[in-house]
Amino acid sequence: MVKAIFVNEGIEIEVPLGTTIMEAARLCEVYLESPCNGTGTCGKCEVSVNDEIVLACETELLIDTEIHTLMNQAQNRSLQILSSGRSFQYDLKPMFDSGYGLVVDIGTTTLVVSLVNLTTGEEEASESLLNPQAQYAQDVLSRIQLAGEGDSLDTLYFALTDALNDVLMRLSAEIGISNDDIKDAVYSGNTTMLHLAVRKDPTSLGKYPYTPALTGGRYQEADSLRIGGDIYLPPFISAFVGADITSGILASGLSHTAETTLFIDIGTNGEMVLAMNGELVATSTAAGPAFEGMNISQGMRASKGAIDRFQFNDDGTFIYSTINNAPAVGICGSGLLDAIGELVRVGIIGKTGRFSDKSKEFHITENVAITQNDIRQLQLAKGAVRTGIDAMLMARNISPDDIERVEIAGSFGYHLKESSLLDLKMLPESFRGKVSFVGNTSHSGGAALLLNTDLRAQMEKVVKSVQAIELADDDDFQKMFINSLGF
Repeated sequence: MVKAIFVNEGIEIEVPLGTTIMEAARLCEVYLESPCNGTGTCGKCEVSVNDEIVLACETELLIDTEIHTLMNQAQNRSLQILSSGRSFQYDLKPMFDSGYGLVVDIGTTTLVVSLVNLTTGEEEASESLLNPQAQYAQDVLSRIQLAGEGDSLDTLYFALTDALNDVLMRLSAEIGISNDDIKDAVYSGNTTMLHLAVRKDPTSLGKYPYTPALTGGRYQEADSLRIGGDIYLPPFISAFVGADITSGILASGLSHTAETTLFIDIGTNGEMVLAMNGELVATSTAAGPAFEGMNISQGMRASKGAIDRFQFNDDGTFIYSTINNAPAVGICGSGLLDAIGELVRVGIIGKTGRFSDKSKEFHITENVAITQNDIRQLQLAKGAVRTGIDAMLMARNISPDDIERVEIAGSFGYHLKESSLLDLKMLPESFRGKVSFVGNTSHSGGAALLLNTDLRAQMEKVVKSVQAIELADDDDFQKMFINSLGF
C-alpha cells in the first residue's frame, strides 16, 4: 500500500500500489477534471508531483506521493453557478400542508439544491455545486455511453446522491430541520440526467429510436437520497428535450404567450423551444463542452481567475475581467465567446474562423491565449445551436425576422452578452434588441411545480402538445450545420 497525499485539500488516503492518482482522487472525493473519463486525451487532469506536471489518469502511485492539484476544492467553491431564474405568481397548493420541499436542478455540469418551506413558499436554504458525474464523462452522449459499461450506472448514481446527501446535511443544519421534515422533492433536468438521478439505464437514449426508459410526470422512490418523501419528475418532451425545458416553458409562460418567442437554454446541450400562436416546437443539439471551457487550450470552469469578459477599445487596445478579480489563469465560456466575438468584430479572425494574419494564437495575457483549435471548438458548439434555431424556423416556415422575443436561459447563458452571440452569428442579426436573459428557469420552474401541484397536471397536458424535432432525422441537418460554422 502507498499513500496519496493531496496537499491543497489536506486529504490523505492509502491505496494499493499502482493505483493512478485519478483513482485515488475519486476514492477520497477530491475533484479532478476528466472530460475524457481517463483516456488521457483531454489533458484536463493535470496535477503537480515533485514540481512536474503530470496527468492524474496516467500516473501510477508507486511510493508515498504528495500531489498538488491545480484546481483545488476552494477554487471549485468559487464557481459562478446561477440559482435564480424568471418566475411568475401562483397560488400555494403543495402536496403537503407543512414541512419542507426539495428542488434540485440537475444540469450536465452543475447542480442547484434548495430547501423550500411548503407553508410559506419561501426558499430558506440553497447551495450550488459541480455535478460530480462530470468528472467521469463531460457531456450527455459520453455519459449515456459510460452508463452502459459495467457498474458505471451505479458509479454515476452514487456520485450524485452522495453529493446531494452531503448538501442536504449542510442545508438542513443551517435551518434546523431533519431529513424527515423534507416531505416532497422535485428534480428538474434533461432526460439523461434524470435517468441517472433515479438509477435508470439511459442507454436507449443513445440509439434509434431514442426511447426514454422514463417519461416523467410521476413520482420515483427516493431510494438512497436521505429525505422523508419521494421525488417528482416533471414530464419529458423527448429523449433530448427534458424536464428542464418543461420547467422553463412553465417559468417563461411560453404556452400562452401572444408573441412569437424563441426560448434557448445554452449549455453542453442547446435545447430550444419556439412558441407561435400557442403552439410549441422543440429540439435539442449536442453543443458539447466548449461553452463550459472544456476542449479549450486554457479553458476552465467559471471560477476564480477565469477570464469572463473581454472587449476591444476604439483605439485597438483591449480590456478584460476575471472572476473575483484574481490574476488570470484561464478562460471560461463567457470570456471565450466575448473574446472570439470581439476578434471577429475587429477583423483579427475572418469569417471562416481563421486568423486573418496567419497567426496561430492571440494572447490575452502572457499565459492565456486563444488558439486556432479553440476557435474551431467554439465554431462547432455555436454551429450546433444555430442549426437548431434554423431547423425550427424551417419547421414552422418562418424567417428570423418573424421572431419577436428571444429568451436565453441557463446559468451559462445568463453570463453572455447579446453582442457576442450576434458577432459570432450564433443568433441571426435580426434578433438584435430582442434578446433577454431569463436565468435558471429549470430551477424556478421546478420550484413552481413543487409549490403548486395543479401546475403539474397543466404541464403534463402542455408537453403532450409539443412537436419535438429530432435533428438526426433531418436530411438537411449536415448541410445546415456546415453552413452555420462560419462567422
